[in-house]
Amino acid sequence: MKFPKIELHWQILVALVAAILYGVYYTEQIEYVAWMGDLFMNGLRMIIVPLVLTSIISGVANIGTGENLGRLGLKTMGYYLLTSTFAILTGLFFVNILQPGVGADIGLAQSVDGIGASKETIGQTLLNIVPTNIFDAFANGKMLSIIFFAILFGFFITQVTAKSRETMTDFFNSAFEVMMKVTMFIIKFTPFGIFGLVAKVIAEQAGDPGKLVELAQSMGVYMLAVLGALAFHAFILLPILLKFIARVSPWAHLRSMRNALLTAFSTSSSGATLSLTMSSVEKNSGVSNKISSFTLPLGATINMDGTALYECVAAMFIAQAYGVELGVMDQALVVVTALLASIGAASIPMAGLVMISIVLTAAGLPLEGIGLILAVDRILDMFRTSVNVWSDSCGAVIIAKSEGEKLKV
Repeated sequence: MKFPKIELHWQILVALVAAILYGVYYTEQIEYVAWMGDLFMNGLRMIIVPLVLTSIISGVANIGTGENLGRLGLKTMGYYLLTSTFAILTGLFFVNILQPGVGADIGLAQSVDGIGASKETIGQTLLNIVPTNIFDAFANGKMLSIIFFAILFGFFITQVTAKSRETMTDFFNSAFEVMMKVTMFIIKFTPFGIFGLVAKVIAEQAGDPGKLVELAQSMGVYMLAVLGALAFHAFILLPILLKFIARVSPWAHLRSMRNALLTAFSTSSSGATLSLTMSSVEKNSGVSNKISSFTLPLGATINMDGTALYECVAAMFIAQAYGVELGVMDQALVVVTALLASIGAASIPMAGLVMISIVLTAAGLPLEGIGLILAVDRILDMFRTSVNVWSDSCGAVIIAKSEGEKLKV
């Protein structure tokens, strides 16, 4: 079944309004709808481990052989890792400066189990990434250990015989497709999840209108942090790379990409925009098909600058809202997990919603915090997807110039 992009957007809006009204006027009956939010969160928890495992193994196995490990592949992967890291650090800077969740008494402050990174040395944290029992890591949701195992497993799939490599790659590609179908099925229930989660939060604060105002103000600052960081990354950092590394005009390239970016904004899917992105990069910017056909499909799969930035800001906002102070090591854990989770994010609408649960699990933060950001996720999804596509196109231009191609921008 085709994913209902616009229809889901309006369903979420209606669910949000209904949840606010229900939470305000029917506080005593809130248990009758709160279960929908709990069930939705259980569904997200259910798919985290198999989705991460299959997506990373599939991705590594598919890009880890032959010419993809050559010069062009190294340049592409280097660019994607660099810009995603820049994006996450930008988001971390903005959320620490604005601190959208700090000072807002919204009744969520609590002691959260699992925040253990700050109690361990860097060496111990690195040791714990390597699991002594991978099945124990699966059962307890130790995300960094699972990600490490998945990367290792995917890489060594490329080192076995051709027959075994093809069999294993096909298996994990198929498993990933199945998990994506399951994920899409759960996402279709997002409006009901929003209704249950938001109604419960509103009902808990209904007796104190001041807290509702504080919640709205915090959400406004949170959106400002995300949008400000996205704008800085898209209009400052990436143009600097285009200007001083590729030595092309950033604004000329931006004009050549306007149709693709508008499509990405409206669909919230870098995958759905891929064909238009390739066409714009080749016809308007002058990148060869050899470069675009390799870098852009790979970028639509693993290069998610906007998503990585959003995951970092959202995780920090939720920690602040719950009164959890994240130390340097905790924030470093968020950065690393956001980077790895963005690589595994699918190029579909609201993929970041699924991947943020991975970051929260790794950092030991409560998944119920997702209920705070669901209300504005769709709007932010449109902006971060545009940044994803913009970064992919910038990468294609930079790599094309490094290969000696003459461009139109």
